[in-house]
Amino acid sequence: MLLKIHHENPQSRLLDAVAARLADGGVIAYPTDTTYGIGCSIFNRPGIERIYRLKQRERSKPFSFICSTISEISKYAKISNQAFRILRRHLPGPYTFILEATRDVPDLLLTRQKTVGIRIPDNRICMGIVTALGNPVVTTSANFSGDDPEGDPENVHEIFGDQLDMVVDGGVLASDVSSVISLAGDKPEVLREGIGDVSWCC
Repeated sequence: MLLKIHHENPQSRLLDAVAARLADGGVIAYPTDTTYGIGCSIFNRPGIERIYRLKQRERSKPFSFICSTISEISKYAKISNQAFRILRRHLPGPYTFILEATRDVPDLLLTRQKTVGIRIPDNRICMGIVTALGNPVVTTSANFSGDDPEGDPENVHEIFGDQLDMVVDGGVLASDVSSVISLAGDKPEVLREGIGDVSWCC
């Protein structure tokens, strides 16, 4: 199912419909501020397992997830004063921040180091869905592992077809990735340079 939502003024009834599908165990594709992502509720273990199979991804590589606010991030990650200042300055935006996890994070989303990757994308549709759902949503690029990210919802629909419960069409996006920055240590560390500026880390 391909569901078109206005990218500047998302219709609340459609956001609620997408959130209801996620609450019911659905796996969807949706727009972010970098490219299209695939996700489900972070509490949907079968859905997370399904995304691993869908992407043909190694189980040793946990998915990141999207929160609606920094306050919500603090429920799932330990935030130092320095980390809080960085998050406040750069979110929402095209970054994935690696933080030490709390006990509220499902084990499937934990790295061996007990850290998690968390995003707050600058995209009204994406954030509207997460807010309507009321809890974080798994995020991983809408492609097979090793392939380039996909920014066209029509292509996402063609590639994955019936394997997804819904593809949310928020228009064609850049096929890029977020910058990944670890805040788990004493100093910020750039793990991947993507669309987000990382010059401030140096």
